[in-house]
Amino acid sequence: MTPAVIQLAAEAAERRSAEVTDWGPRIAWVIGLVVFIAFVYWLMRQGWKWRGALQDDLPELPAAPGGLPAHRLALTGRYHGSTTAGQWLDRIVAHGLGVRSRVEMTLTDAGLDVVRPGATDFFVPVAQLRGARLDKGIAGKVLTEGGLLVVTWAHGDKLIDSGFRSDRAAEHAAWVEAINSMNHSHTTEGAER
Repeated sequence: MTPAVIQLAAEAAERRSAEVTDWGPRIAWVIGLVVFIAFVYWLMRQGWKWRGALQDDLPELPAAPGGLPAHRLALTGRYHGSTTAGQWLDRIVAHGLGVRSRVEMTLTDAGLDVVRPGATDFFVPVAQLRGARLDKGIAGKVLTEGGLLVVTWAHGDKLIDSGFRSDRAAEHAAWVEAINSMNHSHTTEGAER
């Protein structure tokens, strides 16, 4: 090798950067990030609990009575949550109404039976049903126009919108028609008395 090549090799070796071996700051950053994520999760959980405490005035959810009449309609799908009627972002979390889950719904002449595996089941008597509509969203879930079945019902002194999505979205229109006709016939019967 010539002296020029040796000199170029020595200069190249000097220009090479040192390897990064300073693990202390890296570990500190990782620990800081994990602590920050845990803190944000804790804040979200406290917010959920706080919202539930604010909604403590909501009565317990009614259970389905024994011996329900034959069903008019049945649906399997997803329960996406409940909100204050007309306020699609005001989620209700009391009594498990804020928990998303699978759902098996049955509409009978007695009312709407909502069975949620892994969450609290509830029953809406026909006198409490206020109507149904197709919508595009409810707190935490937005779909295409008409992709969500929203049932409005009274519970205590509060009107509640509950959002459902069937495994077969074509069923939604039949549910809207059936619930609205039940609501209309029930209010007509009440007016005649």
